[in-house]
Amino acid sequence: MDLLLLPFRWVYRGLVWFANSPRTLITSYLLMIVVAGILYSHAEHKSAADSVWWAVVTASTVGYGDISPTSWQGRTLAALLISTMVLLVIPLITAHFASRLIVDDDAFEHAEQEELKADVRRLRALVEEMAARQGIDVPEPERRAPVNAPDSAAPLWERSARSNRRRRRR
Repeated sequence: MDLLLLPFRWVYRGLVWFANSPRTLITSYLLMIVVAGILYSHAEHKSAADSVWWAVVTASTVGYGDISPTSWQGRTLAALLISTMVLLVIPLITAHFASRLIVDDDAFEHAEQEELKADVRRLRALVEEMAARQGIDVPEPERRAPVNAPDSAAPLWERSARSNRRRRRR
């Protein structure tokens, strides 16, 4: 089964690498435009300038209609260019820039998390000490996996809802 999933993992890793580099995204977009323009000029016997113009208009899905393919090769190229741009490149560019804009300012830094953990340990020790003076047994804390942990018992949709509720409370 792992052998069957291996190509999909490679594609996924490639997409992640591709999406995380704006330079790669823009370069690939420009390369697609130039390659599609060259292929279009050969398939439709148009000038290089008209072919690149056609590729830009087609890739952006504007489709002015001033230049359109007439051969099956040109139409196949147009379908491939439109599909690739709409289903892959444009969403990756949008996702990349959206991820740069969405920054969680409330997220704790690692040092802050460690400080909070140490504070909780000190508070627990104080509570246990005070309880021991009063003769009260303090129950051990329940050990649970974090809500969003992969091995959490909660179903995935509940883990997402819980973490969203926790974020909204802050």
